[in-house]
Amino acid sequence: MSELDSIIIETREQPDAAVIWLHGLGADGNDFVPIVEQLQLPSHYAIRFIFPHAPLRPITINQGYQMPGWYDISSLSIVEQEDEAGIRESSAILKALCEEQEANGIDSRRIVLAGFSQGGAIALHCGCRYPKPLAGIMALSTYLPLPDTLADEVSDFASEIPVFMAHGRQDNVVAYEYGKQSMEQLEAFDIEVHWHEYDMEHSVCIEEIQHIRQWLTEIL
Repeated sequence: MSELDSIIIETREQPDAAVIWLHGLGADGNDFVPIVEQLQLPSHYAIRFIFPHAPLRPITINQGYQMPGWYDISSLSIVEQEDEAGIRESSAILKALCEEQEANGIDSRRIVLAGFSQGGAIALHCGCRYPKPLAGIMALSTYLPLPDTLADEVSDFASEIPVFMAHGRQDNVVAYEYGKQSMEQLEAFDIEVHWHEYDMEHSVCIEEIQHIRQWLTEIL
């Protein structure tokens, strides 16, 4: 299932933790590679960073133009007319990537699912349903997809997984309100959300990277 090309960066030999980081629509795995250095995590941490490239798919809102995407977007209001098949397909790919890390000797409790925008939506969808405890879920400038299906599908371990959510107050791609609403939807399932908001648009800022470093250091 996870026959996706990925960029893999290991901070030390024999990693005992993994961070699987999904990019946003139209980008690719290279998008977040620079963050490994920017995070300046403690040098004794042995982490495998995995940056998968999303498959090419036609995106309705871009006149059907093909670009790397985790699922289709057909409306400016991204929470309407959701591409359930695409979301579930990419969530299954992420689950397979996690299982691959477990097969390579990394405990599920040492795996972080991370993503920006569309990638963050998949991290939330997969992480809340993953059948084992995870180290954490990092969801940047994003929202919870298919919220109405979560009650029937939420994992027994979801309430044990810390979630880091960050959003720009001036986000004109994924509205700030969608992020806030998603936080409340997650909290309704007793999921612990560490919420951060910043004066920025649909991007990542220095202050946010510092908060991510702090959070990763705590959970790993």
